[in-house]
Formats: sequence, C-alpha cells, structure tokens
Amino acid sequence: MTESSSSYYQVLRVAVTATEKEIKVAYRRAARTAHPDHGGDAAAFRRVTRAYETLIDPVRRKAYDRSYAAGTFRNGESDTEPHFDAPPAGSRASATVHRTGNARNTAGDPPVYLPPYDAPDTGVPLIPLALASQQVHGMPRKRGIFGAEARIQREMRTVQLLTRQVLPTIPAARLINGLQSPADNSHIDHAVLSGYRLALIGSMLLPKGAYAWDGRTLNHGGRAVAPPQLAHLVRAMQDIFPELNVTGWTVVLSPGGNLHEPVIDNYRRSAGALDSVQIVNAAGMVRGLKEFLASGPAPNTVNVPVLARLLRGMH
Repeated sequence: MTESSSSYYQVLRVAVTATEKEIKVAYRRAARTAHPDHGGDAAAFRRVTRAYETLIDPVRRKAYDRSYAAGTFRNGESDTEPHFDAPPAGSRASATVHRTGNARNTAGDPPVYLPPYDAPDTGVPLIPLALASQQVHGMPRKRGIFGAEARIQREMRTVQLLTRQVLPTIPAARLINGLQSPADNSHIDHAVLSGYRLALIGSMLLPKGAYAWDGRTLNHGGRAVAPPQLAHLVRAMQDIFPELNVTGWTVVLSPGGNLHEPVIDNYRRSAGALDSVQIVNAAGMVRGLKEFLASGPAPNTVNVPVLARLLRGMH
C-alpha cells in the first residue's frame, strides 16, 4: 500500500480501536521518525501531523470514521495469499483474485485472515485478532422515539436468522449490526461481509399473503408497500469499497415466524428497476445470501482492513 492510500490509523500504526493515550504515544513515535530534522521526509511528517490532528479530536475522528477511513487495501503477494485487482468505483463486479498456491477456497473452510496476523513485519494490526475472530459485532440499538421497540424486535429476528442459518455455514462471514450510513444520517441495520462480498440488509414485518416485487415497488392487493431505501446505501458503500461486490437485501418477516411467508413473487422488471436490491422472505434471504456470499472470490477470507473500517462505522 502506498503512503498516500494509507488510512490515518495506518499512518500512526495504531488499531482503529486505539485510545487517546495510544494515539498520542504513536504520534510522538511517528513524528520523531518522520521529522526532517531527524532524516525524515517533510511530506511524510505533514501526513503524520494530519493523522494525529484528526484522530485526537473526537468530532473530527467521528467524521473521519463515518467516511469509513477510505484507503484501498492490497496485501503483500506470497505463495499462498491472494491479492485482488479492484474494479472501477461503482462497479458491482467481483474483485479478481489471483492465487499462486494450492490453498483451498470454499465457503466452509476455516477463516483465513488478510493480512495474516502471524506474518512478520505486519506492524500493528488494524483490529485485534480476538475482535476479527468474532462473527457478530454490535446489536440493534434504540434510536428515535416512535416504533423503536417494534423495530428492535424486527431487527433481532433478522440477527437470529443470520446467526442461526447463514453464519454457521460460512465461518469467515462477519455480521455487523448498527452501521451509520456514509451517505446520510440514516442507518444500515445489518451488513454481512465475506471475502470480497458485502450484503446490506434491512427488514420489514408484513402480514402473510401474496406480494409482488417488480424491482421498484412491493405490491399487495393493489396497494404499494414502501420497502426500506437501500439502493443509495448500496451505491455509497460500493463507492467506498470498490474492491467489493455490494448488494442490498430486504427481508420480509412474517408475524407468525414462518420462514416461507409471506410469498413474494418477482414480476417482470419495471423501468428503472433496482438490480442491486432484492426483496425476499426469510427463507429466500437465507438461500440467496448463502449463494451470494459463497460464490464470491475467496469466501473463506476475512478482509481485515474492510472489517476494521466497517466496525468504525458502527453507531
């Protein structure tokens, strides 16, 4: 990774969970090395200073974290580790992974961390291994005044669905709940990261019956039901993570808990249909999400830099 593409955390060589004291200590160490009076480079010293001034200020640090600390990761190339070529920003194409060894690459394999925690000269990890090893991060939180309890219960049902039906089959998958949107002041209920694929998930609780989804509207009995607005969030996250394939999923839950209700028919796609967002019932999400994550490049990989950036976006 070039210096210009490194995040401020990487410039100071601290984890994204670093405390104010750890940032101060790291700055003093980095400044001594980068200062021109000690043989350093003026440009590098300015970047160290900018990194410190941003991360030491709680307001500026929060704003920086809301941008998900942009910086495209490319790991070192070894005989067994993949690297990727990022597609253009906004593209939904998967990253191209190149392997020179015979490492396994199936979703059911044990997680492989990139960059590896046990590799020499990796420096301070972006997040501790114990944190990267967790499959579930954060929980639904109360926000707003009206309907908060109903929303939390709905999101908790989605969390249970993902942790019981999806995560056990893909050990490298990481579920992050309660992300703040990088596009506006809204929230992303759930995000699932596996390898180089990211799914943003919202939920609805609707009566059982037959619904029709044409890519723009969800119709029931001649009445349109407005689904959560995910398309702009998908675009924003795709721009931030061009190396990933980002999609949006809205799971429609049944009050009775039947995973196959309500029935959702996919009708002929209307003009302006949102191909990046799918509306499915619980069974459809489990089936479709597992297929989406498992069929991506290196689905058994935990992309540590991306995971670290997502965790800094949790509210």
